[in-house]
Amino acid sequence: MTDSRNVTEAQRWLKQALHDRDAARLNRDHGFHEHACFLAQQSAEKALKAFLYARGQGPVLGHSTLLLAQEAAALEGAFAKVESACRRLDQLYIPTRYPNGLPDAVPHDFYDRSLSDQALGDLDGVIACVQHAMSP
Repeated sequence: MTDSRNVTEAQRWLKQALHDRDAARLNRDHGFHEHACFLAQQSAEKALKAFLYARGQGPVLGHSTLLLAQEAAALEGAFAKVESACRRLDQLYIPTRYPNGLPDAVPHDFYDRSLSDQALGDLDGVIACVQHAMSP
């Protein structure tokens, strides 16, 4: 049985995930594609953690969306379908923020609209899976 504290914690994580998604979209729309990509990864991470908290897990640690999705898939098989998206999102965790993560480039110059569109598309799939799994 899921503890009400876990439900509250899950709601907190999902609420922040949705705010991060909104911020990612704003960054994309204003040309800050590196920030949009990073926030897409962060939002997916928080959404997956929300699901795990809702299922009674905790504390939920780690930053790999792929590992979180695999953990979620062990509880609900539908999460296996977002593993490829999470694999792509995990590649955005470090190089979107640090110049030494990219050879001879800076994140702002490297990431473009097509990359941020893909990241947001991947994120939308993760959030849809989480929301479906968390719906009553």
